[in-house]
Amino acid sequence: MVGRVGRPAATDLDGRQLLMRLVAGLGFTALVALLSGCPGRPATDAKEAQQPIPVKTLTVAPASAAQTLEAVGQAEGQREVEVRARVGGILLQRAYNEGDPVRAGQTLFRIDPAPFETALSRAEAQLAETEARVEQAEREAARAARLAEQNAISRKEADDAASQLSLARAQRQTAQAAVRQARLDLSYTRVEAPVSGISGRSRYSEGSLITVNGGEALTVITQNDPIWVRFSLPDAEYARLAKGGGVRGLRAVEAVLADGTVYPRSGRLNFAASQIDPRTASVSLRAAFDNPASAILPGQFIRIRLTTGERDGVFLVPQVAVLQSEKGRFVYVFEDGGKARKQPITTAGWDNKANWVVTEGLKPGERVVLDNLLRIKPDSRVELVKDGAPAKASTPAPTGSPPSTAANPTKAR
Repeated sequence: MVGRVGRPAATDLDGRQLLMRLVAGLGFTALVALLSGCPGRPATDAKEAQQPIPVKTLTVAPASAAQTLEAVGQAEGQREVEVRARVGGILLQRAYNEGDPVRAGQTLFRIDPAPFETALSRAEAQLAETEARVEQAEREAARAARLAEQNAISRKEADDAASQLSLARAQRQTAQAAVRQARLDLSYTRVEAPVSGISGRSRYSEGSLITVNGGEALTVITQNDPIWVRFSLPDAEYARLAKGGGVRGLRAVEAVLADGTVYPRSGRLNFAASQIDPRTASVSLRAAFDNPASAILPGQFIRIRLTTGERDGVFLVPQVAVLQSEKGRFVYVFEDGGKARKQPITTAGWDNKANWVVTEGLKPGERVVLDNLLRIKPDSRVELVKDGAPAKASTPAPTGSPPSTAANPTKAR
């Protein structure tokens, strides 16, 4: 019985040994195949590395470029006036269409006048009562004066009558003031526009209780023509502006809208701070633009472009060709030997047309590489595909966005 059980165990052991030998044989075969194929890849890489990289270039030539400063600002109305109720009560009517232009003095809201009409009637009745007292005091004072002259009464009694007349007249003045105040309060139930402008959203609906102290404004009226844009310049850029003649030396003040288009009406600076903000190291400025069609609205973000002058003898290089490294901006220059030379450059902003203004680092006639920049290393072999014409000054690009090295994140190698 024991012998019968032991025989299958030996058979299982032989099967496992056979399986292990088979797997080992297959692994050795695969390893041989892998090792035999490896030497071919370095040869392929070396062959590809020897092939020149096709590139397009741009031949640079001296040009003129506008000197500009740019900053992001926010539009605000020339005047933004809160419309508030001067008396409290129930709001009966909103008498204007929200968002429509309104005139100064136009009725915007009506508050229930009934309590104020009652107060006016009460004040007028009190005034009538004091008027009667004044008339009575005048008669008594006149009578006392005559009797005092005839020595029919004492001088003190005549003086008392005169004092009562003065007191009655003072009470009449108080009553007259109360009537004027009551009439004024009644007139305040018609809430009028304090200035002309564009009306805002009503913050109360009919039937709401309007309070005077601590309540929210009924609406806001904004004067958008002209529109103001507040912005700031870093102290270094403001120093550049000052060297060019300051605010009075500006050649143009332009507004670039969110879609990149330039606002058709030129602006003017109407405010410049007298000192630098130490918290932000910047100078606050404000530009004004005619805005008859309300194309610019308060709160809108606007890019302000200040043209300070022109610079001659510079090179205009497309932003796609300018790369950024830890040491600064650079380009690749195509050399006659078919190599790409890394050339550091110095820039002075951009010309509003997606071209960097290069002041140092390039020479007339040099060819700047425009594409395949991610594949190029210093002294890489390159092959010229097409040579472009020099960049020229033209109208601003539709995008209106400044050159950004983010478009070419390649770093120096």
